Amino acid sequence: MEKLRYPLLYFQLQEDLLLGMLVGTPFQALESNLTALKATITDYLQREYKKHNDYPFADILEPKLLMTGVNIRPTYRDQSGLYPSGEKLHLSIPVVYGPTAEGHFLCHLPLLEGLFYYYEAGQLAPLVQHFCTSYFDQAQPEQVFSMMSYPKPALDIITLKVNYNRSVSWGNFIHNRPINVLNRLAEPYPAPKQRRKALSIAPEAAWQLEDKVEEVFDKLTNARSNVVIIGAPGVGKSAVLRQAVKKWRQQNKTTGCWRMTAERITAGSKYLGEWEETCESLVEELQAHNGILWIDDLPRLQHIGGESPEVSVAAFLTPFLQQQRLRLIGEATPQEWDRLRRKLPAFALCFHAVHVPELPIPEVRKVLQQLADYVHASRKIQLEPRAIDTAFQLLNRFFPHERFPGKAVTFLGQCVSDAIAAKRSHIKPRDVIAQFVNQSGMPELFLRDDLHLDQEALRAFFHSRIIGQPAVTEQLCNLVKIFKAGLNNPHKPIATLLFAGPTGVGKTASAKALADYFFGAGQRRSPLIRIDMSEFQSPYQIQRLLGDGTRAGQLVKEIRERPFAVLLLDEVEKAHPLIFDILLNLLDEGMLTDFYGRSVNFRNTIIIMTSNLGASERPTISFQKDPLDTSKYLSAIEDFFRPEFVNRIDHILYFQPLAEAEIGLIARKELEELPLREGFSKRGLTLQFSEPLVAHLVQIGFDERYGARPLQRAIEQIVVNPLARWLLEYPDTAGTTLLVDYEDGQVRVRGREGEREGGREKHEVV
Repeated sequence: MEKLRYPLLYFQLQEDLLLGMLVGTPFQALESNLTALKATITDYLQREYKKHNDYPFADILEPKLLMTGVNIRPTYRDQSGLYPSGEKLHLSIPVVYGPTAEGHFLCHLPLLEGLFYYYEAGQLAPLVQHFCTSYFDQAQPEQVFSMMSYPKPALDIITLKVNYNRSVSWGNFIHNRPINVLNRLAEPYPAPKQRRKALSIAPEAAWQLEDKVEEVFDKLTNARSNVVIIGAPGVGKSAVLRQAVKKWRQQNKTTGCWRMTAERITAGSKYLGEWEETCESLVEELQAHNGILWIDDLPRLQHIGGESPEVSVAAFLTPFLQQQRLRLIGEATPQEWDRLRRKLPAFALCFHAVHVPELPIPEVRKVLQQLADYVHASRKIQLEPRAIDTAFQLLNRFFPHERFPGKAVTFLGQCVSDAIAAKRSHIKPRDVIAQFVNQSGMPELFLRDDLHLDQEALRAFFHSRIIGQPAVTEQLCNLVKIFKAGLNNPHKPIATLLFAGPTGVGKTASAKALADYFFGAGQRRSPLIRIDMSEFQSPYQIQRLLGDGTRAGQLVKEIRERPFAVLLLDEVEKAHPLIFDILLNLLDEGMLTDFYGRSVNFRNTIIIMTSNLGASERPTISFQKDPLDTSKYLSAIEDFFRPEFVNRIDHILYFQPLAEAEIGLIARKELEELPLREGFSKRGLTLQFSEPLVAHLVQIGFDERYGARPLQRAIEQIVVNPLARWLLEYPDTAGTTLLVDYEDGQVRVRGREGEREGGREKHEVV
């Protein structure tokens, strides 16, 4: 049996009339004497217990009464304005305060229907003054008069004996109660045997964290505790919680644990108050089965349900946690938990925190060896020590922001899955490298020290993809050399570049070439992430970039899906200046914090920004190539961006206008890519283009304002359209060689079966 102590504040209104207020509840009663008053309130508490299966929350251990004086100037408000009184009034307000079981203090102001927590005894007086001042600033004279009419109160205690284990003695009656909401929203944990998955590659073990498992288990055995595991991603928070819950369930057969995500509480809610009803049903069903609710993303509770944390699901559940009618467990990163404590301190104070630090390297090695032993025993697959070392080195270099052992266990688990699919009995270093190539898109050249960089092949690659920009090509080659040597800063993006120059000279093509070289080896999706910054010219559009609490922003979503990529921020100068402030930390440290306080890693990306600043003073393309004057571009860039932004850019690459010969090379390159289109490749057609056609494309594809971009439109109109008409006229032309020529001011398409000229058929065979 346990005892609950409730403060009772009572006023002697008349000689035979007492008004009693049960502090912390809205209940009041009138009786002729104190004994009858306490009996009436005790009877009320008993009826509430029978109705709700719980008592009101009593948190103050040793309540005390304090009368505090407040000077106020009443103000009358109506539609026409404010009318303050001429004199100040002095009121004496009763305050009930005292320490709580959690080690802090609680203060009640029953007449003002308010309460607050504080952490040091000396904070009480100023906090009471602040609360009273805020209250009476909004009070009407009638409310002030009602405060003045109360006599000086007194304080007493109501003591109740409570048996918290009573519900267990009810046997099957409680546990046969339906759990419709829990079954709909959550899954029992551990899952019943018939629903458990087959033997997993990475077991649910908390290797080298047994002391943390015991600590969590000890807190779970306390029937009224809520537990949060705090640690960086990958340190083993989930493993500790899983093992502790399993051990707790083994010793508590009559209790249960259900696991769910925070989003499921509000999913499907269409009407006002619907998710609140869901929460109340969850609380009732968990109470009936003496259960614990495991929220996977516990800090997410403060972001769902309302527009601010104060009206969120977390705020709604706080009274249930304070009254010990609900038990929650979950996990959070230190940053997420600090943010939650600032926004909802009352919610955070309901939890016992268990901190899980990152394991030291020797302990991580033991965990990986235990994983290898488990895989060999359960799957008959041998994880070679050199393969484990290779995985450790790669993850340590390319994922320094994530923690061991989580990232290693996940990665090696994927290697084991591939080995099972390929029916291999050994996992060697080459298998680890192949898995990393598949995930990152990086070629083996960057992952193996025994492979040497062929500098001639490197230059040939970029020269074939980037035409007419030798200085840019050389700088990109230098970037590759630095990364291959492992000399790039691991705590920043691989490189931060600004491409400056006029439009249509190859800035986007250079970004594509760099993306293909760095990350084009294994990824199924394009390793180039292009974001048009002209779409973010207003402050409210920043939410589309970072997220707004309901969905992830474009930038955050893309990088989470493809952490190894080239991020192209096109026409960056057109974005709103606030976005430049957001990019400062991203360019400097390679990290970005989203709406939920979660960090997004950009340290495996190459960030490229393009800009046309300074390009308006000279023509885009000329047939006489002049030396590039970079001072105009640099001056325009420094005038537009703040110095701290420019200082965070590693290199500014200047693109020069193109000459006639280079336009011809671009035209040939674009024509060579035409046979790769589906309509030509599936027919097995071979395309040939004459020199007069190329010369004609160069002539009409030249534009001083738009650079080489009109060349692509010219190819579509002058080359692709006639080819399409020819194929429609002669559909049975598999394996045919087509010659596209320019004669007498017209484009002619000749094949083995005929010719199309301006829609008129000619019976010629070439």
